[in-house]
Amino acid sequence: MRQYPRNLSLLLAPALLIVAGCGNGLVNANSSNAGFSIVPGASVIDTNCTGCNAMNAAGALVQQFSAKLPNGRPAEVLWSVQGGDATSGAGSINPSGQYTPPSYLTADRAEVVVTATLASSPSLRVSTLLAVTPGFLQPITPENVALGSNGSVNLTGILAEAGGSASINFEVSSSGLGSIGPVNCQRSGKAFTSCTATYTAPSSVASTGTTTVVATVAGPLAGAGSKASALVLLNNAGVNSNPAAHQGEMPMTVVLGTSGGNATDYDTRGSQIVDCCSGTLGALVEDSNKRKYLLSNNHVLAKSDHASVGDTIVQPGLIDNNCTPLGDGGSLQPVAQLTGWLPRSSRQTNADAALAQIASHSVDLSGSILELGGRQTDGTLAAAPPGISSTGGRGEAATLELKVAKSGRTTGLTCGGVSAIDLDVTVDYYLDCAETRSYLTKTFTHQLGLSGNQFSDAGDSGALIVDAANAEPVGLYFAGGVDLAGVSQGVANPAPDLLAELGAQLGGSYTFAGTTDHAVSCLSYGDNTISSAQNHALSDAESARAQQALTQARMLVNSTAGILGVATGKSIDRPGEAAVILYTDESRTASLPATVDGVRTIAIPTTAHAVAYGSAPQSPFESGLPALPSAALTQAVAIKEQAAARLMRQNPAFFGVGVGQSLDNPREAALIVYVDRNRLPAQLPPVVDGLRTRYVVMERLHVTRSYASAAPSRLHCAPHGH
Repeated sequence: MRQYPRNLSLLLAPALLIVAGCGNGLVNANSSNAGFSIVPGASVIDTNCTGCNAMNAAGALVQQFSAKLPNGRPAEVLWSVQGGDATSGAGSINPSGQYTPPSYLTADRAEVVVTATLASSPSLRVSTLLAVTPGFLQPITPENVALGSNGSVNLTGILAEAGGSASINFEVSSSGLGSIGPVNCQRSGKAFTSCTATYTAPSSVASTGTTTVVATVAGPLAGAGSKASALVLLNNAGVNSNPAAHQGEMPMTVVLGTSGGNATDYDTRGSQIVDCCSGTLGALVEDSNKRKYLLSNNHVLAKSDHASVGDTIVQPGLIDNNCTPLGDGGSLQPVAQLTGWLPRSSRQTNADAALAQIASHSVDLSGSILELGGRQTDGTLAAAPPGISSTGGRGEAATLELKVAKSGRTTGLTCGGVSAIDLDVTVDYYLDCAETRSYLTKTFTHQLGLSGNQFSDAGDSGALIVDAANAEPVGLYFAGGVDLAGVSQGVANPAPDLLAELGAQLGGSYTFAGTTDHAVSCLSYGDNTISSAQNHALSDAESARAQQALTQARMLVNSTAGILGVATGKSIDRPGEAAVILYTDESRTASLPATVDGVRTIAIPTTAHAVAYGSAPQSPFESGLPALPSAALTQAVAIKEQAAARLMRQNPAFFGVGVGQSLDNPREAALIVYVDRNRLPAQLPPVVDGLRTRYVVMERLHVTRSYASAAPSRLHCAPHGH
């Protein structure tokens, strides 16, 4: 599952310029002998290791090799790899048998021999053959796009192959609409393979919904497994929105929600720039003297504490200028000078923010943000400032399940919801763009959790989060990822708290620049949290647990208490776990247990007639998500304040705890717990301190700027002094 683009450059890094021949031929390998064997046998993997860190049903790593003795017990072995691509090599394998392929190929296929040597008897060896094929270097661009009828967009995929004959096949998913035009591919021994095709929306769009365009490796590699996709939001409002508009140079004074960053935000090897990174120029704020500043994240403008006051802030960011530094060509324009930031290293800071005073005539003084306005005659969305009339520019306090919007560098204008409040979360920071050198891990408290399909991705860091109903600022986006259901999960600093902290730490007082409150033309790609959970197959053991609990649950049926019937089901708060459905009288509020015999319960309001005739709803959401009672929310916040630090300290797999709404019983609050998918505990408690739990399983949160490798045909020397 993808969280961050590995590379946003078409050309290979300097070390990759040597063009190889056709690579190694087929190699014979014996995966077993009388002493032990390797599992799995011959297999195929792509260069970007699609699914490499995913867990299978047994909790084992995919592409994980193991050695077994004849009796089935693990064999103590030493691992090695040979063969592979003539230029990029064979990849690597760690002592536990997890294989990592090379990052690129110079031919359509490379054969790697994985060998295990018995530690107690080095003369005993077995080998297995692994075919490595090129994978997608980055997501399809654009990752998401909104189109009205007859709208079109060029989709581009890039394979990690220099040379060879691989190509990409683009197809509309079986349930999708629209058509794909011819595919045009460009190949070179010194550049990654790039293929482009045009998607065209149907001539009529009856209702708003999403269509997926799937890209797979074509030609002799068809069926190898590597694929990527783009999501098209077909809408009957006739809105056309392409995130590419957020990534290029602004033709006149800069509007916000666009690519930008520090002019020195690049990494060097010797005197050469080897990669660079950027984020989003989020909003305009002003101090009491009416001086105006760009607002974005510390890690976007101030390089995670490693910038200098006075540094030049540019638009677009270096990532969208082929890592070409300011003054060396390209489209960079200086727009502001770094003024100050909230240091990550300080225990006194609780936000990821920085300010840069704008240069004269460089930035739209109204604070306009790209696509935050209404639909224009050509279907595009106008730029508009955020709303400030309700709060005087001080920002709005977000509420749970509030519908929000953001305009960011990578995914453009998207809408989602506030899924957690009062969130305590740890976020990893790095010293370099490629995130290979750790800087620190910081814990933020009282943050906002955000979720929604395609809501955000790498490069959206620094985007302003606004209330979709009135465009009032509610937060500043700074970190995120994608959960196991494929839903974007993000974290934002609450807007009022952020302004207060900027004033306290940097001096003065700050307000958002903006205009009269106005609605945002929301582009929502949906949220498949619920459908993914309900489609999750239960193991035999979970099904047995539910059946066992059902016997005890039947004793709860009592119409006078508001419980009309019971059945078995699937938990939404913890996908993969069984649940007992409690059908409740929709005309009253019943007191329900969170578990029965250790099994989670799902509350579904209905009528006695529906239960008797088998027509009761199958989901608690068929009548919509009810508002959470304020008393329940207040109690949940108090429990979270006591439990969060304890949970995160006791189990390092938990990297965030906040308050949200239970999806198993939406009338109740829940602890929202973010869990590291690579350290997933065997058991996750359904209740903590009497409160339901809802788990979000994903990679640990990184800050979400994008980075790119430099282009070798246009290598740049770092300016003197950097």
